[in-house]
Amino acid sequence: MLNETSTLATAARSLAVQLPDLAGVLLTTAIFTAFGLLVFGLAYMIIVKASPFSIRKEIEDDQNTALAIIIGAVIIGVALIIAAAVHG
Repeated sequence: MLNETSTLATAARSLAVQLPDLAGVLLTTAIFTAFGLLVFGLAYMIIVKASPFSIRKEIEDDQNTALAIIIGAVIIGVALIIAAAVHG
């Protein structure tokens, strides 16, 4: 039992970021966050430009739930692609 506990503690410590490496990890996180937001904004702009109607009017005024679900699905799809690219 004691050996298992020390093995788990060692494994948990190896997954934690050490203090000297924290700046690099935070910088990388900030870069990937900015890249993800840029790609999300680009995907949304493409959807808005490609649609023959006003996205805002359809979702807010006309309560078009189907359109909101489609846009949400596109955002989730882009998020999965970005996550796979970041994870490697």
